[in-house]
Amino acid sequence: MDIGDVRRIAVIGAGTMGAGIAQTCAAAGFEVSMRDVEARFVEGGLRRIREPLEARVSKGKMAREDVDAVFRRIRGTVDLAEALDGAQVVIEAILEKMDLKRALYAEMDRLGPPEVVFASNTSSLSITEMANATSRADRVIGMHFFNPAPVMKLVEIIRGSETSDATVRLARDLCARLGKEPVEVKESPGFVVNRLLVPMLNEAFNLLQEGAARAEDIDKAMKLGTNMPMGPFELGDYTGLDVALDVMEVLHRETGDPRFRPSPLLRKYVRAGRLGRKTGRGVYEYGPE
Repeated sequence: MDIGDVRRIAVIGAGTMGAGIAQTCAAAGFEVSMRDVEARFVEGGLRRIREPLEARVSKGKMAREDVDAVFRRIRGTVDLAEALDGAQVVIEAILEKMDLKRALYAEMDRLGPPEVVFASNTSSLSITEMANATSRADRVIGMHFFNPAPVMKLVEIIRGSETSDATVRLARDLCARLGKEPVEVKESPGFVVNRLLVPMLNEAFNLLQEGAARAEDIDKAMKLGTNMPMGPFELGDYTGLDVALDVMEVLHRETGDPRFRPSPLLRKYVRAGRLGRKTGRGVYEYGPE
């Protein structure tokens, strides 16, 4: 399959990443079906797309007809078969739990024609293990987008053990159509970005727990000292501390490296429901948006 054959993309998962990926695909001219397990999640995803676009229109940064065109290309559904109907590429963006992903891939494999390519937005899990739940391991690949997906340019393309060259080529060409810059990565725990980022975030929590510096000063030091646009705690709160903990646990389990053993303070925050901006409280407190 060539990129010219791709007309419809199914996005499975309507959370922050799924909605952002659906918006990105629709803005690039693809027809998009966005599926989640409950109607309220689908509506939430559509709202995540609509509200920022409406804000851009009200500020004169985007034309009304362009926003309407994006929405005409997206349809929401809770029916997996309906979501896959007519799609040439499926981008999965559900929870980072391997058992859930394998069950989904097995069901999609049963429902989707054999030529359909499955791409996972996983930030740390094995593409090979997901692909093994299907009969099309050569057509399963990782496409790790970054939050917010409509804005961030990078996509990590992860090749599983059986991923074909043709599938990698299609993923790279799709990135180009979406206005993204791909980086190809062989399958390894955490890929590139999280392999480097997670130890820094973990050590920031260790410093905070030890009382070495205040959270604000740790963030300020990294922004001014390394020219990072966001400090580690600001970034962790933005992406979700629960997501960071999940990735750390995968890295620690897969590598056994103590660098990836989650900080007790991070665990404490997640257990307390302090997940970051999405709950109004993480390392920092957040008022109403």
